[in-house]
Amino acid sequence: MTPSERIGAFSAAFNPEVLTPALRQACARSLLDTYAVGVAGKNEPASSRAMAYLATLGTGDEASLWGCPGRATAEAAAFYNGVAAHVLDYDDVTSPLRGHPSVVLWPALIALAEAESAGMGRLQSAYAVGFEVMCKLAKAVAVDAYAKGWHVTASIGIIGTVAACSHLLRLDAEKTAHAVGMAVAQAAGTRANFGSDAKSFQAGHANAAAIRAARLAQAGFTSSPDAMDAQQGYAALYGQGQDLSAALATLGQAPLELISSGLEVKKYPLCYATHRVLDGLLDLRAEHGIALADVERVEIETSPGALVPLIHHRPATGLQGKFSLEYAVAAALLDGHVGLAAFTDESVQRPAIQAFLPFVQGRSTQGDSILPRWALVRLYTRDGQCIERKVDALRGSAVLPLTDDELMAKATDCYGWVGLQADAGAQLAIASDPKARIEDFLSIAR
Repeated sequence: MTPSERIGAFSAAFNPEVLTPALRQACARSLLDTYAVGVAGKNEPASSRAMAYLATLGTGDEASLWGCPGRATAEAAAFYNGVAAHVLDYDDVTSPLRGHPSVVLWPALIALAEAESAGMGRLQSAYAVGFEVMCKLAKAVAVDAYAKGWHVTASIGIIGTVAACSHLLRLDAEKTAHAVGMAVAQAAGTRANFGSDAKSFQAGHANAAAIRAARLAQAGFTSSPDAMDAQQGYAALYGQGQDLSAALATLGQAPLELISSGLEVKKYPLCYATHRVLDGLLDLRAEHGIALADVERVEIETSPGALVPLIHHRPATGLQGKFSLEYAVAAALLDGHVGLAAFTDESVQRPAIQAFLPFVQGRSTQGDSILPRWALVRLYTRDGQCIERKVDALRGSAVLPLTDDELMAKATDCYGWVGLQADAGAQLAIASDPKARIEDFLSIAR
């Protein structure tokens, strides 16, 4: 089989009964986290602009706009919700992808589930299918694709998402393979857009495009069976012509990627490349009672490639600050925490922050592999001390996950950011129940 056909066969044959309670709970936690972050992002400029764009598309009543009144077509809702859930850069990640899996899965799946009246159980199995495909592909091509400049959350994520949407729609293997080919036709996204509205657009586009591809395949549209691995196909264009059939040969083998690779839930609302640094820095600040005024300079050393996404060294806006090592360090030292309020334009432009940016230096060591990941933080104080902390295990990672209480606290904080009060515990319980309806989950925080 070609890679497209392998994905089609896996998606069509995947049995929801293989989902253990642990897998269902992983799906539920991801759903709560992604939805809460999406609601928190609804007032961001990019979200408002996306909403204004939706108004030009006409009306629709298939799916909800997260945290907002009104409804839209499934495709339009998936686009808007994907933008809103990614704009804060607070959505979860997984290491093999080097990006954000859930933000290109849940907006499309929830919109499609609303349109098709699919239950929570089918949503969970569709999510597991998409995550599995995404991680298998990522292990083959993500490093090369990222190095080429692709925004792999979108360019790899769309392939997993179209498999997930096809599973939710119960497409057969042949139609799913055609949907994969049409997802390849729309796969896009560049890292050059990081720190601008276009980064979250790329996530929204991947969601909408996946629904479009699956529904076109459902209607009988066809694509090349070789779209993934031909000489002019996906692997050659986005990677280095890797053997995708070999990468996909283990699709569905236990343990599923949702357990073996796992999810990493963000504690801080900015690029994940800063998070080990922030864990170490905030620990040092608390232990030694150090503030920004006490620090002369900061040096950061990390594992190979860890600083690649941090492209803004002198940020002037909140969005740019999300991709700035210098700003993350300065804000953490000044404020003692890094939360949603740190990423307004006014916060980034504070004189004390801007003055300190040149005194933060970061470098990655040389190596062929991004793993294992680590960060070493050195603080040089004005009284001549040098204190340091190395961070390997990251809080919120698959090996050191947030507790359910910590996750619910994050969700509650996200809702509070936009003036909503919602019972995150009740949402998590609904999201865990395969017999529940997605409408019941959504109704708690609108």
